[in-house]
Amino acid sequence: MNAIIETTRVDNGVNVEALLGAREALTNMPEAARFNWRATCEWVKGTHARSTIKSFFGLGEEQMHNQSHMIETDHPELFASEDHGATPVEIVLAGLAGCLTAGIAAVAQNRNIQLHKVTATLEAGMDLQGILGIDDEVRNGFDGVKVTFDIDADATREEIEALVAQSQKRSAVFDILTNPTDVSVVVS
Repeated sequence: MNAIIETTRVDNGVNVEALLGAREALTNMPEAARFNWRATCEWVKGTHARSTIKSFFGLGEEQMHNQSHMIETDHPELFASEDHGATPVEIVLAGLAGCLTAGIAAVAQNRNIQLHKVTATLEAGMDLQGILGIDDEVRNGFDGVKVTFDIDADATREEIEALVAQSQKRSAVFDILTNPTDVSVVVS
């Protein structure tokens, strides 16, 4: 009796072959793995600013995005602002969510797990007494970030938890938020 083995092709929209090829190439040429990401921000009015992202350095040379990307930041009206965009701290949360979610898609594709839905909900606490100069003992930044994933996939709970764990392990934004990063601020 001949058994018919049916294999389904998983498509989460991630070209894993290209990612693995890039990994192999960068393993053989570690100097090409040094990237320099950039953003330019211009003040508009009040607390409204517009950041533009268009070029970066990678693979040993200047690179360009297919198009410039604009990010509007502002503060809500309750801060005497005009609410033209998300607050910068909300953009940080969106960056973390985007990085972790992309990682989940890539890992799922590599592990042959079909995703149907991935939703990340992020919450971060902050005491504004620090930012407003009310209390110098209060930190200006987040006092904690909680990421909750709702994932529907052709996988067990353990496999889904492993996807999230691997994404977290390899996430650049998670690393940026959880480890000290040298930041220099200069005036030209």
